[in-house]
Amino acid sequence: MKQKIYILGLVTIAVIVVGALLKTNHWPGGGQLLIFGVTMLLFAFLPLALRSHYLTAGNRQHKALYIVGWLTCLVMFGGMLFKVLHWPGAGKALLVALPFPYVVFLPVFLVVTGKDKNFSIHNTVSVLFLLAAVSIFSALVSLNVSKEKIDDSMTLSRNYNRLEAALDDIPAAAGHVSGINVIDELLGTIDDYQRRIFSVEGMSEEEWNNEPWNFPRPEATSIANKALFIEGKNPTYDTGLQAGLGDLVSELQKSAANEELAGKIPLIFDFYETPDNNLVWTQDMFVVSPRVWSLIYLDALETNLKLLRAGM
Repeated sequence: MKQKIYILGLVTIAVIVVGALLKTNHWPGGGQLLIFGVTMLLFAFLPLALRSHYLTAGNRQHKALYIVGWLTCLVMFGGMLFKVLHWPGAGKALLVALPFPYVVFLPVFLVVTGKDKNFSIHNTVSVLFLLAAVSIFSALVSLNVSKEKIDDSMTLSRNYNRLEAALDDIPAAAGHVSGINVIDELLGTIDDYQRRIFSVEGMSEEEWNNEPWNFPRPEATSIANKALFIEGKNPTYDTGLQAGLGDLVSELQKSAANEELAGKIPLIFDFYETPDNNLVWTQDMFVVSPRVWSLIYLDALETNLKLLRAGM
């Protein structure tokens, strides 16, 4: 039985390693292998290995430790999988996964082993070092995944800028004039917003359009203090942008021909307003997001608005 468990463990590790290599190089099948490997680890290898060890060396006092040990692995590996695959809620999952070993597993471990007079202090020290190593590895995985995501977003932003340059050469339409005026005002707000961010970061718009990867990446994610809010001016750029998008939706709804398009605006622009708190959208897009992603969103919004204007 033990030999079969060892073989299953080797196969599981091999699947996870191959999946990680494929995912790192953005090759097809990496995500699927990681999902399969982590599922094998959590629901096949670990339960069998822990059960085998419990039957041969454990006792009833250690039963809770085995259960909590498996639960800790489930939370930690699950959180890392969510982060690596960019699934919704990955950030929250990792916030739970990182402290989980110290908040849940470690107290149970110390209580259970403290009652065992034969338990060596060296084993306790080894467990503490293992927990520290796992936390460091999880943090590095998170940082690396975030960096790759930002790099991919930079390429997307450069494509937006190239499309935007092509749209600027298209003559203005002579259709829904009031709607076009609202779009032009929004584009002016976006330009002011971007110039403000560029001035804060000491970067020109031309540099951003050609080499967005040179954009500074500070550790602090909030851009509100330095770029969004300007003393003595109300509304600030983010709230002004939200108001402008709301005006665009209202203007399109006035025309029966554009009423269906108005209903698609929240989906196209990733724009939403909540009745209980009308600042939720601005906070999600510009306050709690890294400033580089806010700038990328502005590029996308500007391009989509020009596409909309060209078709009106």
